[in-house]
Amino acid sequence: MTERTDAPAESPSSVVTLQSKYDFEATVSRLKAALAAHGVTLFADIDQSAAAAEAGVSLRPTRLLLFGNPRAGTPVMETNPHAALELPLRAVVWEDRGGVVWVDYQDVTATLERDYKVEAKLIAPLKQMPILLSGALA
Repeated sequence: MTERTDAPAESPSSVVTLQSKYDFEATVSRLKAALAAHGVTLFADIDQSAAAAEAGVSLRPTRLLLFGNPRAGTPVMETNPHAALELPLRAVVWEDRGGVVWVDYQDVTATLERDYKVEAKLIAPLKQMPILLSGALA
C-alpha cells in the first residue's frame, strides 16, 4: 500500500479508507458502475472541488457520492426514524498531492446498531458495502 503524501486529519473509527489503483475519474466511474451493477441507487454525485472553484477557492479533486438501496435502508429507518441521519450511505473520492486516489467510506453499521438500537439482521446488508467498494478499486 502506498503511503499518503498528505498528512490527513485523524479520521473517526467508522471511516474506512481504501486506495485506488486508478486515476481520479476512472475511480469515480468504477465506483458508480459497481454500485449500479449491484442495484445500489446513486442519489447524488457532488463535485466538491468544482463547488470550491465556484466560491473562488481551490480544493484537490474531491467528489462525494451519496448512495443506497431503499430495500436495505427503509427497514432501518422504519425501525428508528432518526437513523435517516446516517442514510443514505456516503463515500468521498479524493486525490492527494502525490496524485494517489483514495476513497473514504463512512461505515455506519456500528453506529446504527449501538446508537440507534437497530437489530443486526437489518444492518447485515449494509455490512457488504466495503467489500463492494474495494472490489471496484482492485
